Amino acid sequence: MTGLRVLAVDDVPPALDELCRLLREAQEVGEVAAAGDPLSALRMIQNGRFDAVFLDISMPGLDGLELASLLAKLSEPPAIVFVTAYEQHAVAAFGIGAVDYLLKPVRAERLSDALARIGRVVPANRPQPEPVQARTMDAMAALPVEQAGRTRYVRRGEVSFVEAHGDYVRLHTASGVHVVRMPISRLEEYWEPAGFVRVHRGFLVSLDRVRELRSDSVGGLLAHTDLGDVPVSRRHARELRERLLAAAKRGQLDRRP
Repeated sequence: MTGLRVLAVDDVPPALDELCRLLREAQEVGEVAAAGDPLSALRMIQNGRFDAVFLDISMPGLDGLELASLLAKLSEPPAIVFVTAYEQHAVAAFGIGAVDYLLKPVRAERLSDALARIGRVVPANRPQPEPVQARTMDAMAALPVEQAGRTRYVRRGEVSFVEAHGDYVRLHTASGVHVVRMPISRLEEYWEPAGFVRVHRGFLVSLDRVRELRSDSVGGLLAHTDLGDVPVSRRHARELRERLLAAAKRGQLDRRP
């Protein structure tokens, strides 16, 4: 083996930089890539192979445990090492199949132990597979929502529209409004192929949930859904009409969830 190809994932830039530095200094490592959030990490893994992924646990949108669970479903999953400041997730981490569990700040000797473990489980000269297609891991089909100390998952199909709220989004569903820590621009990137359209700087709407377009009292445009009206800006109005027309021609708007 000429050197491990590893991916480091942490949403705290100084912590990510330090972990990458330690990995690059390790003789077992041949290449180091970095991701500042789990969704970027998922996209990188979908487009290439890594022998190992070093994951922080506490991250917004999709935490390290959830990402590791997705990776475990791959035909040739990378070895997982969790890197965290918290001890209480160790049982869950090893239950997922993690190779090691490192506590921050990471010491070089502990990192060396983890890399030795990885070397024992990663086959030498493993052939480079074809890039994993996005459909293999649809991480955004459901989003974790914290409520009263418990985590529930809101399925994308339940959501009529999404409202931006600073660094958070509000998911409007029949069961209520659910808040998730994630910028709306990032959610748009992952949900646009599933039929969610940006209709306003602060709103995404599901094409399947649009019942009609209406004018408001001052001549603006509204996308009417069963859960309320969503404002449509002038710059997005034409695209929304075109998308609705195309969906209608395919018969997609006849399906009510």
